[in-house]
Amino acid sequence: MPGEFDDLEAYQEARRFRQRVFKLTVQLPVEEKYVLVPQMRRAALSVTNNIAEGHGSRSYKHNISYLYRSRGSLNELIDDLGACEDQDYFQPNHLDDMRQHARSVIRLINGYISYLRKQMNENKTD
Repeated sequence: MPGEFDDLEAYQEARRFRQRVFKLTVQLPVEEKYVLVPQMRRAALSVTNNIAEGHGSRSYKHNISYLYRSRGSLNELIDDLGACEDQDYFQPNHLDDMRQHARSVIRLINGYISYLRKQMNENKTD
């Protein structure tokens, strides 16, 4: 797995999404200060943290496992956006854009997983 994790397109886009999530959480009502805000921030950090940690493992299987966690955190955030919508915290079109962004990051992660599987099968090192 050559290069640095922050060179990966999946990581770069996940980082942009994380920034959007953090900006969104600042706008949540004060009653969400101890519930939804930290939940969403932890999940957003988990997305990029798991990409980074997996890349550092230098094992295809472990890297893929971390990417599954990253993808799971994105799905968790999509659900959190649904909670924001259910509570009428934001306009639905803004949340739809955020969900589309999350799904685009999921597609990039899926592509990276496919690439790693192919490399693993070609190298048979794991």
